[in-house]
Amino acid sequence: MASTDIGELRELFRAAPFVANLGMELESVGNGECVTTLRVEPRHLQQNGFVHAGVQATMADHTAGAAASTLAAAGCYVVTAEIKVSYLRAAKGERLICRAKVLKPGKQMSFVESEVLCVADGREHLVAKASATMAAVSPRQG
Repeated sequence: MASTDIGELRELFRAAPFVANLGMELESVGNGECVTTLRVEPRHLQQNGFVHAGVQATMADHTAGAAASTLAAAGCYVVTAEIKVSYLRAAKGERLICRAKVLKPGKQMSFVESEVLCVADGREHLVAKASATMAAVSPRQG
């Protein structure tokens, strides 16, 4: 990893109040890749009993950012420049898994894809797919 190791990423997940409150957990991280999970609770559901689209979008976004941060230059942090999320089916199950992979790394911008899967009765179902452009920002630019 370039600038961020798994310990640093775990700390960043804990330090982001919204992400920590949501209950997202960092499962694994590698060179340009990241996997997160979330145990589905009633607070994550919308009015019809499915996992809220905002929960899925947050997982896709934050996991993509973590994947991009593994390739960012030392001293830079990653923020979202653009994201598009497509919802493919209703998410109803016990757990969400998000897998993100950097498809096109860059010094300033990286293109990342995320997949959100819902685990129901032991089976994974693809429920959302996101494409994101992540920007590497140095502290003096922030």
